[in-house]
Amino acid sequence: MAIGNPGIWVIKFRSLDEQFLERVHAVWPQCLSQLSKQSQENTITHSLVILLRKDVKARRLFCFLQNEYIIFGYKDSGNVCEKGRVDIALILDQGGENYLAYECKCLNVTHKNGRKESLAGKYVSEGLVRYVNEKYSENLPVGCMLGYVMDGDTEAAKCKVWKAINNKKQSIELKEGPTSEQPLGDILRFSSRHKRVFNQQEIEVRHALLPFCSQG
Repeated sequence: MAIGNPGIWVIKFRSLDEQFLERVHAVWPQCLSQLSKQSQENTITHSLVILLRKDVKARRLFCFLQNEYIIFGYKDSGNVCEKGRVDIALILDQGGENYLAYECKCLNVTHKNGRKESLAGKYVSEGLVRYVNEKYSENLPVGCMLGYVMDGDTEAAKCKVWKAINNKKQSIELKEGPTSEQPLGDILRFSSRHKRVFNQQEIEVRHALLPFCSQG
């Protein structure tokens, strides 16, 4: 839980997101060299996390970098339960309450049978929505999405994701955006703001789309 002025925390998380993406951009070519064109979302994420844990500059940004970070909550009975697993979490303290979450999704996928699928709808309904319903980043002002654009066409993927966001704006309580952010190398970035379902607080979701150009 972020204690204090939420505006200050937003600025801190934005800066952390940018610094982290700089390290993602730095290790991305090596990550791709270890993967094939048919690599699945979890495999890509695991490979990326392993490389970032070894990166000296990346390690300065967090207390620990966790893949599939378990988020706990409480049932009506008071018993502890698992709410979900964040694909990547930059944990900022020993208690694990302050973290920057990254939910990772594949986009513009070509299946083995040749069928192409944008998956922009699932990016929103199975990814972005988890910040709105407070499954992830509860009481935190910022969460992040990381899109692996499998055909490398980040501009097309961005257009499809924006369309999906606007088509589902009521269910994801869209308050502002999508708004373009400054690209980082070949990583396209944008942001959106949403009102959370239960506590009615707003959360800023920061999106980054990475071109997947595997050598495999």
